[in-house]
Amino acid sequence: MTRSALTLSLLLGFLCCMLTPAAWSADRVRLMVAGVERSTNAQVVRDIAKHVAKPADIEFDVRHLPGSADALLRLREGSGLQFAVLQADVAEAFLGAAARGNIEAGQLLAPLRVIAPLHEEEIYFIVRNDSPLNFVHEIETARINVGPLRGDTALTVATLYRLMFNAALPEQQTSFHSHQNALVKLTEQTVDVVAVVAPQPARLLADMTSEARRFVKLLKFDPKNPGAGGTLKVYSATTVPAANYPNLLDEDLSALAVRVYLVSHGRNDAVQARFASAWCQNLPRLRAEGPPGLHGLELAPQPLASGWTYSRPFEREISACVGGKRAPAEPCSQEERVLGLCG
Repeated sequence: MTRSALTLSLLLGFLCCMLTPAAWSADRVRLMVAGVERSTNAQVVRDIAKHVAKPADIEFDVRHLPGSADALLRLREGSGLQFAVLQADVAEAFLGAAARGNIEAGQLLAPLRVIAPLHEEEIYFIVRNDSPLNFVHEIETARINVGPLRGDTALTVATLYRLMFNAALPEQQTSFHSHQNALVKLTEQTVDVVAVVAPQPARLLADMTSEARRFVKLLKFDPKNPGAGGTLKVYSATTVPAANYPNLLDEDLSALAVRVYLVSHGRNDAVQARFASAWCQNLPRLRAEGPPGLHGLELAPQPLASGWTYSRPFEREISACVGGKRAPAEPCSQEERVLGLCG
């Protein structure tokens, strides 16, 4: 073998080593999920990982956290592009805290951008059957159980209470028992309202026997109440079919719901563009094979709750996909690259 041929052979061997599968491994993106591994959020993430992230050559490093507040704190600790699954009312809660003087609250929220709206979770208020309360707007002076302190139900009830009554949820009226323990407290009359945030059908309610309606009932949301307007900039009015809870409801229930968002923290336009392209191509499969809450997902960007904006790279790609055109790349600034906000 001549020297030139040997050199070429060694060079090709070196290149082969450089181009091993490890060199082309998937981009790893940390993803914060509010909720336990058996939650609807966790199931949604698994389906997105399977039908969207994997085809885009993206691997999720999933971290389960008690609630959205903890997820925001963990996002701040990371670097580069990260994703999270959060409730839409997080923005209202943290922007409200910032407006009241908590600078850190605004800083935690500022880097977040919406990738896509996901499913809705309904907001239920359970009271005793003999309670004088019938509507959500009547809970102002009630003793309310909101679930674990750092959980999303607590965040939602506190945010909704402030929107309805322009005041913080009073500490002396608030308890943080589990749903099961709270129902016991409800029957003992040491709690007046048990709040539950869950997608339809909520297992806690669906599992109730026919005897349940003798002891408990659900409060209705009245969209005509003067305080309703402020709530609908963050939450949406919805209808809970009586068929979902035949042992509890005689007729459909008007209620409120909170949307769950997939959001990004930091920037890597190339990764987000790949994810958006895979989202566009595989959304029909995600709708068909994912949990029921995803069946109504729309490809075109939808209006967002107050305080949120879309991720520019993702929105650009999706808009181009809807229009049948390839989106032009938007360059990162040097400052964004230095700060690790853009890849």
